[in-house]
Amino acid sequence: MGPIRRRLILAAALLGPAPAWAEVCSVERPLWDGVPVTAFGEFLHLLQTPIVLLLIVATALAIRFRSEKGGLAVVVGWSLSTFIATGWGDTTAIREAAMVEGCIGNATFFIVVAVLVCIGVVLYTAPLKRGKETGDQ
Repeated sequence: MGPIRRRLILAAALLGPAPAWAEVCSVERPLWDGVPVTAFGEFLHLLQTPIVLLLIVATALAIRFRSEKGGLAVVVGWSLSTFIATGWGDTTAIREAAMVEGCIGNATFFIVVAVLVCIGVVLYTAPLKRGKETGDQ
């Protein structure tokens, strides 16, 4: 073992999760039980936020009434909620430390589901193409 390898191992050990970071998880997720959060667990957590629950109801209404304006509002809402709920705008070290600690999971699954919902709403609420009426000329 050379000196470079020893330094790399020491650096990795010092950069790993430490008990001092437990404060991060108590601030970000106070009810966290210590088990690392998976992508599906993060999806379920983000799905339970009030804005997302409201968007689920609004999406159902836009689809039910096949409203173009309602579909537009829902797509904008999903876009904003994805930005806010997943913390894309949050560049602080606290969120990164919480992800390293394991109390915040990867939000990719939530983002993919939100994108699929938006695509579905746009396609379903789009105006129907009507053929040329036989009597019109």
